[in-house]
Amino acid sequence: MHDSTLITLAAAALVVAGLLLALQNQRRRVRAIRRRFIDLEGGEQRMFTFLHDLGLAIENEPSPSVLSRIIVDGIDKVVTARGGAIYFVTDGGDFLNPSYISEECPPLIGIPVEIRKKAERDPRALESHIRLSRVAMTDGILGHCLSVGEPIHVRDVKNHPSFRDAFTRYTDDVSVLLSPLRHANKDLGVLVVARRREDGVFTANDFAVFRSAAEQSSFAIGNARIHREAHEKRAIEGELQNAREVQRILLPQHDPVVSGFRISGTNLPARIISGDYYDYIELGEGKLGIVIADVSGKGVPAGLLMAMCRSALRSVAAGGTSPSKVMAAVNRQLFPDIREDMFISMAYSILDAASGKLSLSRAGHDPALLYRRDTGQVELLRSPGLALGIDSGDVFERVTRDQEIELKSGDCVLFYTDGVKEAVDASEEEFGMERMSEAFRLAAPLGAEAVLTRMQEALEQFTGDGPQMDDITLVAVEKR
Repeated sequence: MHDSTLITLAAAALVVAGLLLALQNQRRRVRAIRRRFIDLEGGEQRMFTFLHDLGLAIENEPSPSVLSRIIVDGIDKVVTARGGAIYFVTDGGDFLNPSYISEECPPLIGIPVEIRKKAERDPRALESHIRLSRVAMTDGILGHCLSVGEPIHVRDVKNHPSFRDAFTRYTDDVSVLLSPLRHANKDLGVLVVARRREDGVFTANDFAVFRSAAEQSSFAIGNARIHREAHEKRAIEGELQNAREVQRILLPQHDPVVSGFRISGTNLPARIISGDYYDYIELGEGKLGIVIADVSGKGVPAGLLMAMCRSALRSVAAGGTSPSKVMAAVNRQLFPDIREDMFISMAYSILDAASGKLSLSRAGHDPALLYRRDTGQVELLRSPGLALGIDSGDVFERVTRDQEIELKSGDCVLFYTDGVKEAVDASEEEFGMERMSEAFRLAAPLGAEAVLTRMQEALEQFTGDGPQMDDITLVAVEKR
C-alpha cells in the first residue's frame, strides 16, 4: 500500500474519531440540558404545588403558626433546603419572635457561650434556646436582612459580620437565603431557608425561586392578618352588641305609672355601650325613686361600672327616705372597686305622689331644671354634693345634702346628663345651659313626653350632621 493511501486512511480515521467525540459531547450536552429541563420542570411543579397549598391554607384562615409552617415547609421543598424558619416582628416593633422553625433547620441565630457550655451537658438546652429566643430587630443575619430590605444570599453564615461577637458565636457551616416579609409598607418579619455545606450551595435559580416564593408569602401573611383582624373585629362587635342588649334590658322597659304625674325617660348612647343610665325604683307607699347617672369615660369600662352602680343602688334604696343617705350607702359600696381615674355623677330623687313633693340630692351631677307653670320660668335645683367614687365616705356624707320641692299642677322637672349641654355644632360651639333651658321652657307646657321629643329635636337642629360625642340621657317628671 502506498504511503499516500496510508496517510489518507489515517486522516479519515482522525476525522471519524473527531466526529465520534463531537457526537459524544453533543449527547452529553443534550443529557445535561434534558436533566436541567427536568429539574426546572420539577421546580415549577413544586412551586405550583406550594402556591396551591398556600391558597388553600389562606381560605381556611389558619393561625399564624400554622401558616408559617405551611410556608416554610413548602419553600423548603421548592428549593430543596435543609430547613427554614419564619420570625415575626413583635407588636412593639423591637424584636423578632420565632413563629415556626422546621425540625432539621440549622441554627439561624448566634449562640451565647454559656448556652453552648450548658448544651454539652444537656443537648435540649440548645434547641430550647433556638426555639424560644427572640432576636433584636438589628441583631444577626435576621436583623441584617431587615436593614437591607430585600432578599439576600449569605453563603457562609459563621463568617458574616453580624456574628463577630465574643459572647455570641456562630460555628456551623451553613448558607442561607433570607427575605424580609413586608405588606402594605410594613415589616412583618423575616423568612429564611438554610443548607449545610454537605447539602451543596444555593444556585442563582434557587435564589430567584426563593425571592418569588417570599413575595407570595408576604402577600399571604399580610392578607391573612387582615382577614383575622376583620374576623376579630366582627367578633368584638358582636360581643359589644350582646353587651348593649344586656345593658338595654337593665334600663327601664317602660315609663312608670304614678297617680297625678307623667314621667318619661330616654337614653341615647354615643357608642354601643353607654356610661349613662337612668332607673325607676318602686319604694312602696306611693313613693318612687328616680335616678340618673353618668359614669366618667365611655365604652365597656363605663358600662360595667354603670351596671355595678345600678345594682348597688337597688340593693340599698328600699326603705330609704333620704336621697343623700341612699347615695352615701352606694358610695361606700362602690368606692373600693372604682379605679382612681373614674367616678360617677348621680342625681337621685324620691317622688311622693300623695304629697306632690320631690326630695332630691346631687352627687356631683348637673343641676336639674324646674319649670314653674305659674311664672313660666326655669329654675336650677342646686343641692350640694360630691361625685361617687372620689371619697371613701366621710367627706361625701358631710358635703352631700337633700333638697325638697313641692310640685304644683303643670310644673315639670328635667334631669339630664352632660351630653346634652356639651353637644357641639360644626364650629365646635356647645349647646350650653342657656339653649337647653330655653328649649325646656318652651317644651315643658306640652308635657313630659314632649319635653324629651323637643329636646332631641333642638339638639339635632343645633349639631346638624355631626357625630354624637357623648351619651345623652333625659328624664322628665311632670305634675298634672
